[in-house]
Amino acid sequence: MASYRKRGGVWRAEVARKGVRMSGTFNTKAEAVAWATAEEAKIMAGKVTADHTVADLLRHYVTHVSPKKANRDTRFEYNRVEALIRDYPELAAKKLQDVRTADWAAWRDDRLTKVAGSTISRDLNLFSAAFQTAKREWGWIHESPISGVSRPRNPEPRSRRPTQDEIDRICMALGYAEGEPPVTVTARCGAAYLFAIETAMRAGEIVGIRRADVHREKRYVHLPHTKNGSARSVPLSKRALGILDQLDSLGHDPVFGLTGTQLDALFRKGRDRAGVEGLTFHDSRREGLTRLAKIFNVMELAKISGHRDLRILQNVYYAPTPEDLASRLD
Repeated sequence: MASYRKRGGVWRAEVARKGVRMSGTFNTKAEAVAWATAEEAKIMAGKVTADHTVADLLRHYVTHVSPKKANRDTRFEYNRVEALIRDYPELAAKKLQDVRTADWAAWRDDRLTKVAGSTISRDLNLFSAAFQTAKREWGWIHESPISGVSRPRNPEPRSRRPTQDEIDRICMALGYAEGEPPVTVTARCGAAYLFAIETAMRAGEIVGIRRADVHREKRYVHLPHTKNGSARSVPLSKRALGILDQLDSLGHDPVFGLTGTQLDALFRKGRDRAGVEGLTFHDSRREGLTRLAKIFNVMELAKISGHRDLRILQNVYYAPTPEDLASRLD
């Protein structure tokens, strides 16, 4: 049973059921009784438990729900959850009945001082999905405290494209020459960069290419697993085929002999040695799609890139210059 005490001009209600303890203050006893009755009902129905913390909920989600997702982003989601638990231990240790929307708003505001708003929005989408699952399917909570948290405004889409001079300088800094097999891991990073520009493939897709995925006679590479969960096949230009031929003599499988972590770190080092600023490896996808747009229409581009939303393809990844557009008038 709940207990009620009047202190000054307010009533304090205390609930203690099945190991769960909570309290609240109210202007009238009737309000206190109504609140306590509702909270006791939640506890008895299993919608609030004593043992579950924010960390428990998030880890349960990435263990039991994330692996079932079509996009196979299990490692990403696991890393984001563990980062929150490591960097915000007080929030992670809070019991579910104690965590409030204000706690998540404070987390958002602190994160805004460290990372981009788009990163925070992705994290909030993940954590919100976990809390909604805990509400709908597990009965751990009655309401999600994240549902009232506003997302940061997304920045303008990137439009950065490398110039040919920058591409040449990066490849030189990485020790890649098109006429020679890329024996070193650094040179293979340069090969992967040029291959990305030729195919508009993502870094993770490139490092995952296996020998069995390459169909040289029909000039395409098949990607059985992609970011959006759907397999797709990407056509290969003569230059892309030439890069694969160079790699073939090295005997690696996956063919580039690189991990995603190696590719990211080596590209950054090569870019910095080349004196190129403001460029990421992923910008090669924008460059590749913009070049391919001179050959293929938008529906064909979407087939190559795997985009389901043509607005994203147009606004984020297709970035022709006025000179590009003018050249097509001739």
